[in-house]
Amino acid sequence: MLKAVFFDIDGTLVSFKTHRVPQSTLDAVSRIRRQGVKVFIATGRPLPFINNLAELEYDGIMSVNGACIFTKEGQIITQKPVPKADIQRLVDDAKANPMPIAFATHDKAIAVNPGKDMEHLKEVFALLDLTVPETRPIEDALDMEVLQVIAFFTKEQEGRIMQEVLKGCDANRWHPYFADCVAKGINKATGIDDICKHYGINLKDTVAFGDGGNDIAMLSHAGIGIAMGNASEEVRASADMVTDSVDENGIANALQHLFPQCFTT
Repeated sequence: MLKAVFFDIDGTLVSFKTHRVPQSTLDAVSRIRRQGVKVFIATGRPLPFINNLAELEYDGIMSVNGACIFTKEGQIITQKPVPKADIQRLVDDAKANPMPIAFATHDKAIAVNPGKDMEHLKEVFALLDLTVPETRPIEDALDMEVLQVIAFFTKEQEGRIMQEVLKGCDANRWHPYFADCVAKGINKATGIDDICKHYGINLKDTVAFGDGGNDIAMLSHAGIGIAMGNASEEVRASADMVTDSVDENGIANALQHLFPQCFTT
């Protein structure tokens, strides 16, 4: 019996075209929750950037690709920050190799070095319908409990930065302009495990929906992994099934297939 469903936000719950959760998704999620199925958000966004769930009903949030998990009421279940040594190396490196960076904690975010490639940062934040965080000196990051580093380096630069600078981190990339960097060994699959442990849910009784590269780990790990129709071939290959796109009621269609008992009345 399926007991928990995990949803990515961007491109899964929320359309990049409308920046909204489709009404069909809101209705379908409400139906399964009324039958006792737990619903969790599983996103790369930190809490300060989660602004688009509208009336969606859920039980908890796995944010920053699994680095922070909390209940809907705000109780933190687990929090795994980026090593302080990595932040220090990044601060030192960015002075010689400036790039836009956003540092995010559980409840705040700042932007630094906005002069170089600032248009890339603005473009990505516009894609996500977000306001660019307050610009601060990069040294301010040293006093933060950083959960996520959103660094605007290219795929070609990634090798050097991850090997020499962010040594204690893993990079997740779903856009060519930047990478989400969290503490090493953390991803949406480990986040699912943390939530299952907290709520006493068996992994085989879970379902995960996603569309991006940072969703591959959880799609291949959950009891059933479902890729959205707008996902890349790589993401589709990691899933057990593919539903329609976010703009074609993909979540509602899949939930009706998985939970037919919830849609009989």
